[in-house]
Amino acid sequence: MSEEKRNCQNCKNPFTVEPEDFAFYQKMAVPPPTFCPECRMIRRAIFFSNRTLFRAKDALTGKEIFSGLPPGTPIKIYDKEYWWSDAWDPMAYGRDYDFSRPFFAQFRDLMYDVPWPSRQVQRLINSDYSNNAGDLKNCYLCFDTGLCEDSAYLVNGNNNKNCFDTTTSGKGELNYDSLLIEACFQTFFSYACEECRNVWLSRNCVGCSDCFGCANLRHKQYYIFNQPYTKESYAEELKRMNLGSHMELATARERAHDVWRTHPYKYMFGYRNAGVTGDWMMHAKNVRHSFNVTETEDSAFCQNILMGVKDSYDFTVWGDRCEMIYEAVQTGEGCRNIKFTKDCWSADSDIEYSFDCHSSSNLFGCMGLRKKQYCIFNRQYTNEDYHALRERIVRHMSDMPYADAGGRTYRYGEFFPPDFSPLAYNESFAQDLLPLTREQAETRGYLWREPEMRAHQISSAARDLPDHIRDVDDAVLKETIGCISCGRAYRIIAQELAFLRQMSLPLPRLCPECRYRERAAPRNPVRFYHRRCQCTGEASSNGIYENIADHVHGTSPCAKEFETIYAEDKKEIIYCESCYNAEAV
Repeated sequence: MSEEKRNCQNCKNPFTVEPEDFAFYQKMAVPPPTFCPECRMIRRAIFFSNRTLFRAKDALTGKEIFSGLPPGTPIKIYDKEYWWSDAWDPMAYGRDYDFSRPFFAQFRDLMYDVPWPSRQVQRLINSDYSNNAGDLKNCYLCFDTGLCEDSAYLVNGNNNKNCFDTTTSGKGELNYDSLLIEACFQTFFSYACEECRNVWLSRNCVGCSDCFGCANLRHKQYYIFNQPYTKESYAEELKRMNLGSHMELATARERAHDVWRTHPYKYMFGYRNAGVTGDWMMHAKNVRHSFNVTETEDSAFCQNILMGVKDSYDFTVWGDRCEMIYEAVQTGEGCRNIKFTKDCWSADSDIEYSFDCHSSSNLFGCMGLRKKQYCIFNRQYTNEDYHALRERIVRHMSDMPYADAGGRTYRYGEFFPPDFSPLAYNESFAQDLLPLTREQAETRGYLWREPEMRAHQISSAARDLPDHIRDVDDAVLKETIGCISCGRAYRIIAQELAFLRQMSLPLPRLCPECRYRERAAPRNPVRFYHRRCQCTGEASSNGIYENIADHVHGTSPCAKEFETIYAEDKKEIIYCESCYNAEAV
């Protein structure tokens, strides 16, 4: 089919369905979407909490437990150990399909009746205060992570060891307070670096070692603020900077960020890709309008997926050998042909409109099932009866669509309405992908919930902490510290203090949430813009940066255009790939 222009029934903005999109929808046996890619992304992401633990009550015992689900919602929560046990049977909640009511209304009843697990974790060792995680050892407050050990305050990371306060990081060791780093060792306060070692306050550096406050360097050693030093003078200068001091480090950070701002950014971050559009793309092939994807092929409109994903659209979070995934959130470990699901993982196949189903196949509209097949609304059917009833329900979903409070209609082919989620907008992954104020969220019909501020007796204000790490004694482990930004209480844990001493880094003055937000500041909202390269031949169009290399277009302005998540009003200097590569030295 040729491309087709449509208007999103949510935001009313136009969007295009391309011929390759129609081919995918035909392959998946689903109708084309009625929501635009951005609204579909938010609709899924609002069901996923990527870095928050709440205190909620276990529906069985009444005991207070840590949960990825907030208290005060109609959702029943079981402690994860009990939820995964054989002490209860989710099939006991089975019911017949009612053709007098819309499908989505019936599923909402089921999701309120069947208990949810308190957390989505597996194979944890001494890492209880984590969520959406697997294969962790000695980890604390790690979220959306796997195969990590001896680490704390990680978000979206894999294969990390002895790392603290990193976001979107992989194959790292002894890293601190960095964003989007891969295969790095002892990399601190840095952004978008790959295969770096002993690097501080740097961005977009590859294969560098012993560099400080640099941008766009390739395979360099002993550089400070993009200027070369000898080995001896480099060591002397770092010693003079006195980076164990909070005040001195803050001064150095400002100087480094000045360097960042005056050097160009590539229109998208990525490497070893072929035929891609989006940002934060690694080892991807034929992937369109996606964000933070690794080892993915023939896919589109995906976010935070990795490791062997193929033929998938509108897939948010996880991956690991998955194919033919459509409109799903948090799916992984060898799943195939999964549509309109949340938290379905580990070798699932042929599952639709289901939550929290595992190692199962041929499910439609189910909740909490494990190792089941041919079930609808948690009721068992034969193979033949299952397929016959499924076809009737699909037709019924179109004949009797569900309408939400905003008048949006949901037929077969739509993900669940956002107001079905127990999470508020600001509690969900949606706030990371497309940050909104409370007023903006509520104007768009999303729930907003202010975080509960538990009453803690602050024993020490962050501003009163010792300036230098050498002056910190073990008594700080007993302190309840008030964040210098939001006032929220936080603690310094023993493994964190040991790491800071080992690396000679000052104590943090911000709570983990404020540290996360500060670290994530360079990340743009996931929204794409059509722009032109800002290289004019000898300098950037704003005159801030002077080129250091000859470009293929000579002294004339570059004519290349591209899709980027850097809006026109952003201050960063944006170059196309060719112009950027010429300047990255």
